[in-house]
Amino acid sequence: MSFSRSIRFVRQLSTSSSSSISISKAKFKLRTEHDPDKALHIYSSVSDHYTSPVSSRYAQELTVQRLAKAHRFNDIESLIESHKKSPKITQEPFLCSLIRCYGKAGMFDHALNTYNQMEELGTPRSTLSFNALLTACNHSRLFDNVPQLFDEMPKRYGFVPDKVSYGILIKSFCEKGDPELALKTLEAMEGKGVEVTAVSYTTVLDSFYKKGKCDEAEDVWNEMLKKGCVIDVAAYNVRIGHAQGGEPEDVKRLIEDMGAVGLRPDTISYNYLLTSYCRSGRMDEAMKLYQELESSGFKPKAATFRTLIHYLCKNEDFGTGYDVFKRSVFHNKIPDFATLKVLVEGLVAKNERKDAKGLIRTVKKKFPPNVLNAWKKVELELGLSSEESSPGTLEVEEAAR
Repeated sequence: MSFSRSIRFVRQLSTSSSSSISISKAKFKLRTEHDPDKALHIYSSVSDHYTSPVSSRYAQELTVQRLAKAHRFNDIESLIESHKKSPKITQEPFLCSLIRCYGKAGMFDHALNTYNQMEELGTPRSTLSFNALLTACNHSRLFDNVPQLFDEMPKRYGFVPDKVSYGILIKSFCEKGDPELALKTLEAMEGKGVEVTAVSYTTVLDSFYKKGKCDEAEDVWNEMLKKGCVIDVAAYNVRIGHAQGGEPEDVKRLIEDMGAVGLRPDTISYNYLLTSYCRSGRMDEAMKLYQELESSGFKPKAATFRTLIHYLCKNEDFGTGYDVFKRSVFHNKIPDFATLKVLVEGLVAKNERKDAKGLIRTVKKKFPPNVLNAWKKVELELGLSSEESSPGTLEVEEAAR
């Protein structure tokens, strides 16, 4: 659908709505809405009356991500450029949200052009917009461009990078697999009197672990402790993530260490423990942990369900895998196509064709056309497309509740 047709579609839907929705409700709906035109409609219902750029930023970025996933880059450009006509464009945070959105879509040239237009648009320039530009560069995976921008832009426009700017630069080095250069940047920050945050240390810590340089990672951890950095849950999760490849007891020990210093482990922490149980073949303990987390109020992530279903299928426990899938539907955290394809194939192999069809019927309602085509192919390959649903069969969404 062209952008002009999309806008007409949005306007038609808008006229049928008696009132707009709140920002919080828009965010909730956008998290589970994968159709780009419906996402545009949801965003349009809040974009004209939000109270601040920050309040609308998440909804705006989600809408752009939905369009980008459908490869509708012309529509993204039309949408973002239309915002430049708003009186709010003279507010730097408002313009920053446009720069970041272009970055989320991988359209860095447009992000840079927007940054360079700031005088023309009457928008004041500070490190805030500079940091948005650097972030857009990282989101576009142009990691080699970040150091160049870091050197050029402050000189051209007369400002000094702050601790956030340095943090983004460090992230670019780590993303391209050069934690050593990131470490040197930390040292340079100290030399210039720029505060080194726990976030920057954690980024370097994670990068060393990912490169398999555990001794260097431990040196960074010890330096954090020596410097008196406030160690948070994210930093502990990096160490836990590294430990998940070993014994579950090692992961549990780190989680206990978190509690001992007054930190509450989050869903990510426990996901690592769950993964460790699965990798060790201790599926009963993995399922017990999952059930305890659900009953304790922890909100599972898509990764939780993806991991469980993957290993349940590996153990040919497709029935339990299907039960876990139903819970993922309930939580609106449905795993990826590849994971569910294995589950569907397993259900068919076990002659659970009704469940296989129920799964496909559910995901076809939830995801955009580019994913639906893949499921149609699976239906044909497994001989499910010509079968009719049995009357009275509960939909997966109903069974999950």
